[in-house]
Amino acid sequence: MAITETRQLREPFIEAAGMGITDVGIPLLKQQLDPTKFTGSQFVAPESQLEEQARTAATGMSTGPDAYKDFLSPYQREVIDTSLAALDREQQKGIASLRQRAAQAGAFGGGREAAMLGEYQAAGDIQRALAEAQIRQQGFQQARQDSLQDLQAQQGLAGFQSQLGAQQRGLAQAGLTADQQQAREVALEPFTRLGLVAPQLASVIGGFPAQTTQTTTPPPSFGQQLLGLGIGAAGLTGAAKGFGKLFG
Repeated sequence: MAITETRQLREPFIEAAGMGITDVGIPLLKQQLDPTKFTGSQFVAPESQLEEQARTAATGMSTGPDAYKDFLSPYQREVIDTSLAALDREQQKGIASLRQRAAQAGAFGGGREAAMLGEYQAAGDIQRALAEAQIRQQGFQQARQDSLQDLQAQQGLAGFQSQLGAQQRGLAQAGLTADQQQAREVALEPFTRLGLVAPQLASVIGGFPAQTTQTTTPPPSFGQQLLGLGIGAAGLTGAAKGFGKLFG
């Protein structure tokens, strides 16, 4: 019985192109990507130096109850002493005037003079204490105001440093993002190239339909069949001699 074999053949260059894509694509499908080449913290910009300085400065900022002491005038004691000395001189002048009037009134050295001097001295001491308290209060208010202004200045500087630091980090991040994109493109380039070429090649292959060929093999001859059964020429000769003896 004849055997007919049907095959679909394409042009040799089409077959070669298809095999080329297969030879490239199958190893790529088996390949494992290393994501660390284009992901991870190395592509994230760290805190800039200015941001770190601003954060450190903000941590050290304080508005505690004793912060004003750093802004007290070192000359406050001198101001107080000078003011009190002036009051003392005026008080001595007042005492001298009282004694003179007492002498003129004939009460010098008497109880009335002592009472007047005591009252005058007490009033002077009160005035002296009030003057010192006022100077100290003014110094405290000024120191507190200076402390708050200094804090505001520090906060403003820290905010400005933080903004500049954020801009620096943004520029650094832009560079790292570009590096990351480039690393990703390099890692995926074979897959990208295959993805671009394969559909186009498939379209080209589709434009060249395969040619159908048939090959018919005739049935084997009687001798070939015997050979297929394992009976060779020597076997046939031996069999003929055997028959000759039998019937000779």
